[in-house]
Amino acid sequence: MTVFAYCYSDPLLDSPEEKYDWGRTIDRVYHDRGGRQEWEQLLVDCGLTPPDVILVRSWGELGENLDAVKSSIEQLEALSCKIVAVADEKLDHQHLFDFIASLHQQQRRRQLERGHAKNRLNAQPPPGKAPYGYRRGKEKYILDRSTAPVVKDFFEHFLLYGSLRGAVRYLERRYGKKISVATGRHWLTNPSYRGDLGYKNGDVIPNTHIPILTRDEAAQIDRLLRRNRKLPPRTASAPRSLAGLVVCGSCQCPLRITQVTMRSKKREYLYLRPHHCPHSPQCQGIPYQAVLSSSIDRVCEELPQAVAKMNSEGLGEQKQALESKIQGLQEILAQVSQLETHGVLDAETAQLRRYKIRTEIAAYQSQIAQSPPENLSAIAQTVSLRQFWLDLSESERRFYFREFIQRIEIFYQTPSKWELNLVFFI
Repeated sequence: MTVFAYCYSDPLLDSPEEKYDWGRTIDRVYHDRGGRQEWEQLLVDCGLTPPDVILVRSWGELGENLDAVKSSIEQLEALSCKIVAVADEKLDHQHLFDFIASLHQQQRRRQLERGHAKNRLNAQPPPGKAPYGYRRGKEKYILDRSTAPVVKDFFEHFLLYGSLRGAVRYLERRYGKKISVATGRHWLTNPSYRGDLGYKNGDVIPNTHIPILTRDEAAQIDRLLRRNRKLPPRTASAPRSLAGLVVCGSCQCPLRITQVTMRSKKREYLYLRPHHCPHSPQCQGIPYQAVLSSSIDRVCEELPQAVAKMNSEGLGEQKQALESKIQGLQEILAQVSQLETHGVLDAETAQLRRYKIRTEIAAYQSQIAQSPPENLSAIAQTVSLRQFWLDLSESERRFYFREFIQRIEIFYQTPSKWELNLVFFI
């Protein structure tokens, strides 16, 4: 019994697949990717020596629409070939009309997806409304001069204070623009504001239009978001700089900031008290100002050493390696254009190759953005000055604490005596 198999995949929509399990022995497999050359060869071979059966994975692979599927089936039947769709082999007549309707919808959906995929290859914006701050141009996003300054101010406020909720409230207070916290978080991570195009499938194409954020600002935002994600809810916008950072070193119980006022006195006192401490008796509260002062002293002493250790571990070499890979991909990108000019690559293949290279470049740029800034040593020297911390407001101090410190651990030696340990991100 001679069995042929035919399968079709669209390089714009379908990822390369492993060998398909047909469930029986196959004498020959005809596989098309994008074109129908193998289909034409199948018709020629069937005209010479018709097989007993031809298998396809589904009827939808025989054409881009119902008429094309019908025509393909008729071509094989004219050659006295029996054709079986593996996925629909047990389909009975009661479900035939439902199947035809679903096949029609599937083909229309793939046509739309194919059109969107072609737009991706041409680095054109995805379908839908342009992000706030932009408007749609002919082939790319264009800055909206009336709303782009609003978005820019939102980013600058977040970079200054490191608080998403605070930036959202500022936007409403300053411009009357009401957005949710979820929308604000989407703005902070949206590739469009960085001059890149992001698509539903997760691919990112870099440098497609004028950005609102610089690369350095985008990298700073990503670091802040990662820092805030590890903090307890709502502490990212808390007014005190140590909020969410201090924990008990022995039980990792978080210490909360409480405010105490004395009767008939206007002066207020701040304490750090353990929340749900499992010890008996429970750990004592600690004056907030004492922990703050001690934390500043330890930062000034230990941060330069931590940065020097990080530099000695070769992080700079890792960044240079990524930049070297990006440069190599950019050279390949130029070669693809030359190969297309000389006719070695057809336009569709060259376009697909350029798209894949650009997405790889975007992935490497994302890794570079997650690495520490190049001037970290200079920043550490400035931050290690005690007067620098004393000149900051609480919100500004909160920003710098969360830029460098993962947590502050308090170790109790006696109920009234303690010492702290700083755990840096770097």
